Amino acid sequence: MNRPLRHIAVFCGALVLALLVRVTWVQFVQGDELADDPHNRRVKIEAFSYPRGNIIVGGQPITGSVATSGDFKYKRTYKDGPMYAPITGFASQGIGSSFLEGIYNKLLSGKDDRLALNRAKDILTGEKPRGGDVLTTINPKAQKAAYKGLTDLNAKGAVVALDPRNGNVLAMASTPSYDPSAFAGILDGEKFTQLDKDKSKPLNNRALRETYAPGSTFKILTAAAALEHGVIDDIDTKTGAPAPYQLPLSSVKVGNDVAGAPCDKASLKTGMQWSCNNVFLDTALKVGKDKMRETAEKFGFNADVYDEAFGDLKASKSLYPEKLDKPATALTGMGQGSLTSTPMQMAMVAAALANDGKLMMPHLVDELRGPDLSTIQKFEPKLKSQAVSADTAKKVQQMMEYTVEEGTADKAKIDGVTVGGKTGTAQHGANVNDERPYAWFVSYAKQSDGSSPVAVAVFVDPKDMDIPRAEIAGGKLGGPIAKQVMQAVLGK
Repeated sequence: MNRPLRHIAVFCGALVLALLVRVTWVQFVQGDELADDPHNRRVKIEAFSYPRGNIIVGGQPITGSVATSGDFKYKRTYKDGPMYAPITGFASQGIGSSFLEGIYNKLLSGKDDRLALNRAKDILTGEKPRGGDVLTTINPKAQKAAYKGLTDLNAKGAVVALDPRNGNVLAMASTPSYDPSAFAGILDGEKFTQLDKDKSKPLNNRALRETYAPGSTFKILTAAAALEHGVIDDIDTKTGAPAPYQLPLSSVKVGNDVAGAPCDKASLKTGMQWSCNNVFLDTALKVGKDKMRETAEKFGFNADVYDEAFGDLKASKSLYPEKLDKPATALTGMGQGSLTSTPMQMAMVAAALANDGKLMMPHLVDELRGPDLSTIQKFEPKLKSQAVSADTAKKVQQMMEYTVEEGTADKAKIDGVTVGGKTGTAQHGANVNDERPYAWFVSYAKQSDGSSPVAVAVFVDPKDMDIPRAEIAGGKLGGPIAKQVMQAVLGK
């Protein structure tokens, strides 16, 4: 063979070798990456070629799959879509997926490695493949009560209900909401865009993903911090905090919202009963920023509120700031200043206090199930922290229950049931007097054995509500909703 032919042969051999190396690299190294690429149309076609598994509430599916024409043979459907949207999220042929639909996408679509045996059986039997199911902890009656309470107000807001004993999320509502069915198809992208641009932000999950000043609902944590650190021993002893209260290093005086309330030098119990700002400003200042932050962090502030083992509650962090001067420290005592919280976080605070100081890890999913109804994974309750001692928690319970019976939280009363509660009205904005305040309410209900099966946090943003500013109060707006959710869980 002459020299030019040898060169050509070597060159062709090198090309073939390069091609083999590239094919091997693509197939075995980049295979998973390319298969998971959202722009890979073949993967999408295959993913929507058979019915998706379902999300289950109270033993019944709240999702489904319907046959369509075109390459994508099945698209997602939702029962009571707007009510359950903060839980399910969406699974769209064109947009993608979110929340439980996204977190458990592999299981629901049948691609989870734990379903390999099921896929093999389907191939052998010739049956259509199907994804697994996600069984939630949601109580359908509580969810309906939460959603109806917010929509009846025609308000922006959120409700979170937890079972304090195990961390089960019993309800999680956010309004205004959206119907995930509206953009489930491949050609429905315009509907999603319209929702995304809507000024009322229906796609936002206000229960988990947005933070707000918690206002006076935070006073239950301030009380817990004072008792836990020995700043206050007796909840009936007068604090000596004057009303109105002058902030330290400042000429600003803070008054109280309830006209005629006996707040001057009031005890912690009376301060809770009438939501006396002076008592809790003074209490937070005496506890100090470091011990206040320490207690807040034990309840979940400044940290992720979910466990990677559950993987289903990726909430925004609630923040108790690190750098605070004395006036700012005092303001946190009444839930103001630079303090922020999600509704989920305040539900956690109420739940931990109702559970004698034990904060259970919140979780939304109880079980993952295969298409043959076999259990793939069961989630067990997990202790997140001992936020405060049982003695401290019982003293705060005593004050919260007194506040329902004889104070500002009376809208949450349920005949024959022991209920603890706390109202909240939170100022916000660059100039707090320019914005309509947020309305909050936190509560819990007890059973005859003293345990609590439900704790609730209600948040209402009355910015667009047609009511006078004087009517904006946590007790008036949030109290009735909390009561309805608790009644739903209790079967009252």
